[in-house]
Amino acid sequence: MGLFSKGGRAGAPTKKDALSKRGTSELARKSFSMTVGALEAALLKEFPAEDAEGWDRTGLLVGERSLPVTRVAVALDPTVAAIAEAAAAGANVLLTHHPAYLAAPDTFAPEASTAVCAGAGVWAAIRHQVALMDFHTALDVSPAAARVLPGMLGLKFTGKLAEPLSSSRRKGYGQVCEVPANGDAPETLARLAARCTAVFGRAPRVWGDPEAAVRRAVTCTGSAGDTGAAALAAGADVIVCGEMKYHSALDLSQAGLAVIELGHDASELPLTAVLAEALDRAGVPPEAIVLVDQSDNWWYPEAVRV
Repeated sequence: MGLFSKGGRAGAPTKKDALSKRGTSELARKSFSMTVGALEAALLKEFPAEDAEGWDRTGLLVGERSLPVTRVAVALDPTVAAIAEAAAAGANVLLTHHPAYLAAPDTFAPEASTAVCAGAGVWAAIRHQVALMDFHTALDVSPAAARVLPGMLGLKFTGKLAEPLSSSRRKGYGQVCEVPANGDAPETLARLAARCTAVFGRAPRVWGDPEAAVRRAVTCTGSAGDTGAAALAAGADVIVCGEMKYHSALDLSQAGLAVIELGHDASELPLTAVLAEALDRAGVPPEAIVLVDQSDNWWYPEAVRV
């Protein structure tokens, strides 16, 4: 009997009728088809490799471009555990912010961490047949990433960057923001730090006078690097970043720039949502996107007496 047999009851809806009434978007989701290489090409349009730092790794590091994508897992770091979790979820691509390596590993073994063997992640990826793809500094400087911290903290991004790229004033490091006033008075460093605690669920490390007024802020995910000095030059009262070297934070805070350190991972975990949104725009349906939770990699005691 054929798929659309004429032997059915007169007037009864056939499978052909059901298909014809189904929305085209639903049919497109059911027929999702994309190769690993096509996915990489789509993401490179949003986060071009030429925007990345020269020392960085961008795009596909491990995997075969001709293979079809089944599901895509998204994480901050391509740890051995994250690769295994991606495979368990049915994903054959792990998309991360941080690369699996910068310097190519020279040893490969089935270890639990790259601390034991530099190529442990590559070994795990091949073993589980999971392609590794990342967008690191190319994502950091993107307009999509620029709105993340200001939006989360209720700051008004002015559209200016403390360190714009030479190729585009719309891309770069350090979002210059206006800090909304607290009623008739300017916001204080203590209240802005408390807001960070409320938003990120963990207390930041803060440098500066708690009662100091903060009217202009610069936000920066991950390591601040040279953005701290650029924030000072931009006339900022505070920089909100993932982390900063001790002496840099000491010197900048004594120069009048307060520093709020959220934690490297805490500041960048929201970028996984940016990557997931980019996958959606690339044509990967929501049911084919899996988020790997890496929010509990570390902890600290609070008010614990030993």
